[in-house]
Amino acid sequence: MLSYGAVEAQQDVPQSLPLVHSEPVELEKTKSPSTSKQAQQSESKTNFASCLIYAIINVIIAVPGLYGYASVIFNHPCFQPEIAKLSKLVVFSSLVHQLCFTIFSSLNFAIGTVQDAGLIFLSAMSNQIADSILSGGGTIDEVVSTTLVVLPLGTAALGIVLIFLGKFKLLDIVSYLPMPVIGGYLAFIGYFCFEAGVALCIGKPMTELKHWAYLLEPQSLLLATPGLLSALLLTIISRKATNDAILPLAMVLIPASFYALLLIFGVSLDEAREAGWVGQVAPPVQAKDLLHILDYKLVHWHLVSKCIGTWLGMLFVVSFASALDIAAISMDMGEALDTNGEMVTVGIANCMSGCFFGFTGSYIFSQTIFTYRTGCHSRWVGILVMIFYAAVCISTVNILQIAPLFFLGATLIFIGYDLLWEWLVEIREKIFLMEYIVLLITFVAIQIIGMDFGILFGVVVALVDHVASTTRVSSMSRVTRRSRAVWGADDFNILQLHGYGADNIRTIEITGPVFFGSSQKLLDDMTKELNLNVTDEEVEKIACASPHVRTQVSRRRSRARTRSQMQSPSQPHYVVLDLSQMTNLDASAASSCFLQLVNLCEKRGIFICASCASSRIEWVLRSHNVAYSYDEELEIKNRILTKEQDARPHLHKMLLFLTVFEALEFSERMLIHKYTAKMPRLNPLMTLSSRLSLESPHNQLTYIIQQILRERLTEEDKTLVDGLVPFYEEIKYKAADPIFRKNTHSDAFYIVTEGLVAVPQELPGAPSPLMLSQKRSLSRTSLLRLASREEDKGNMYLTSKIESFHKIGGVFGYVDFLLDRYRTFDAVAHGDCTLAVFSRASMEKLREDNHKLYTIVQGLLLQASLLDLANTSGPN
Repeated sequence: MLSYGAVEAQQDVPQSLPLVHSEPVELEKTKSPSTSKQAQQSESKTNFASCLIYAIINVIIAVPGLYGYASVIFNHPCFQPEIAKLSKLVVFSSLVHQLCFTIFSSLNFAIGTVQDAGLIFLSAMSNQIADSILSGGGTIDEVVSTTLVVLPLGTAALGIVLIFLGKFKLLDIVSYLPMPVIGGYLAFIGYFCFEAGVALCIGKPMTELKHWAYLLEPQSLLLATPGLLSALLLTIISRKATNDAILPLAMVLIPASFYALLLIFGVSLDEAREAGWVGQVAPPVQAKDLLHILDYKLVHWHLVSKCIGTWLGMLFVVSFASALDIAAISMDMGEALDTNGEMVTVGIANCMSGCFFGFTGSYIFSQTIFTYRTGCHSRWVGILVMIFYAAVCISTVNILQIAPLFFLGATLIFIGYDLLWEWLVEIREKIFLMEYIVLLITFVAIQIIGMDFGILFGVVVALVDHVASTTRVSSMSRVTRRSRAVWGADDFNILQLHGYGADNIRTIEITGPVFFGSSQKLLDDMTKELNLNVTDEEVEKIACASPHVRTQVSRRRSRARTRSQMQSPSQPHYVVLDLSQMTNLDASAASSCFLQLVNLCEKRGIFICASCASSRIEWVLRSHNVAYSYDEELEIKNRILTKEQDARPHLHKMLLFLTVFEALEFSERMLIHKYTAKMPRLNPLMTLSSRLSLESPHNQLTYIIQQILRERLTEEDKTLVDGLVPFYEEIKYKAADPIFRKNTHSDAFYIVTEGLVAVPQELPGAPSPLMLSQKRSLSRTSLLRLASREEDKGNMYLTSKIESFHKIGGVFGYVDFLLDRYRTFDAVAHGDCTLAVFSRASMEKLREDNHKLYTIVQGLLLQASLLDLANTSGPN
């Protein structure tokens, strides 16, 4: 009767198991021709006799477990006088589930019954109802009536929610419950089934730890031993047997052996009953008796609200368990299933079950896969299973008074063994130590403080562990970056000697989210990387600035450790933060990390700037005075580049740039100014390639190549370059026109002769409401995107980030072109621009007609490659 608990036992299901497929996939469409042919052959061999046999096997496996489930759900002593009726109600509920799966499931061989995942929640609600009514002087009839309203009502409501989640493809919501917490709960289900099975064997209620003392009594131990051994045998068979028929055969032989022993030793059934081996005689239960078990006049409706908390926990766990069952069935079949569609089926089954006073259920993984492997892919199996369930409900025979109790208990102990072994032993090899500790804490917490608060406590512990783990992991790394500017020989040597060679320009890449829990670790790492040598006074100021910092003593220890581990005693003059991989930033981290870093750099005369910030992160930085407002920032940049401000300015806030290359170019420009006492003769934020537009109004490609390769070209070569015109095509693009798209054929490379080309980092998307409401504080990235939208609402250039720009003289698309592969990035015209396009055919013609000129173009591509190799990433 394994379901959710059998998934990990029989399949190596990865922890990152995808629960939801984005698009429905019909089984018939996913099969290969050979598979379809096999399926047709299998279908043709399917006959009624085989369906009947496999239906009987499924019923043999299911019915004892269903009686055990009834003893779990209604384990309060007050339910025992009605346990025979309640057990048949569980069987009837399974009939309703099977009916829905037979009609609505895409799997012809689907088997679904009341499932183990919701048992503990149902039991908790029934016990809560019983205790509340009996403590108030109520009767057992009131308890039964109220329970048979509240539990089915919760089941129907759960079904409606599952239908909603599946219909609107929202199933991944249930994944927010941490897997270790689910594992702790499932381990508790195993313990609970184990406990309920032992209680069924000895005929005494066991609801507390102290009740295990019953096994110290010789008679109780004698009654429990066969159940424990039988369950162990079933567990071994289920895990080791290679033939699927062995398990149901064993489930038939165990009670048959009991009756054979009674016959051999001449013991009557009544004598066995008196000894406790068989249940007590009870009045026969007819089908019509199930209609009179409920009296609406006795229902305590106010108890519905008290069970809502438990119902919410049941919703998450049953949804998660059902999704994993569906995924496990899909994996075993080797075919994709529409998880959302199948979850709608589970929702319908639960809704219908609740309407007919039933209980929660789902696909039974083990029985569904068993039927699938037999090749009997016919809905007749489900129909026959329903017929047998109906026969059990209609029959006046009370299984509890003829079947050995140790066998019924063994079916529960069997499930308990399997779940405990899987979620307390096997799971250890599949999760980290801290996750395993969270699982154990959840398991123990449920035992001590109850199921609802135990699961909630496990979630809190998992969240604390996540925060602690995140703060221990550094989210920054130093990377090698250079701007895309092409400098003259003297300026290049200055950058080599005093800039990158002397480690005075450093680029730090920050990845992932930065929040209050990780901000201090990030600040420590960055101060260590920049060798800031924080003083005690600065530590105190940082501690006062944020409530999320560590103590002064730990900060001193961190600082001492930092000093001892420093490899370079020097501090950089210019620092560029690459925020392209930083996914989120909260207000606490902005103040306690980045604002403090800016203050520390300001005191040491270190220029610090940031680049590639998303609109949300940019807004946070500007709002918390970490960065200047857009107008102030533009004014400061212009003052620096027009030599109205020191080349190594002491800024009390950080400057923001569109791309990391722009920020590096700005830093390189200031460093050159520092050592030459003059700013390179460019307008603000314009590279050497931009200067070409000032010196040559026509932006001829030949002039661009001559300027870029001027130190490598002879006078004869410069003359040869003039002959390049016939071998390329000059194409003009409007603002936001796509030049090429990712994953398209690379049939040319491009050189910018006028304007600007942008390489977007992400797919196009609409501006956020935050951008629209904070328009004045936005960077040029956001403003340009908004302007682009206003000018051309149909264009594609609405991207959240720009990875890089190619200005005049920029060469791009050549790597994909040379490797003859599909494009690895998008390129979009940022404003009107003109490009020189070298196609594959034109390059072949150039090589044939003028090999020396072809060599010059190859030299241009080589220099562009070297420039890109100076950076660790970036499309080219």
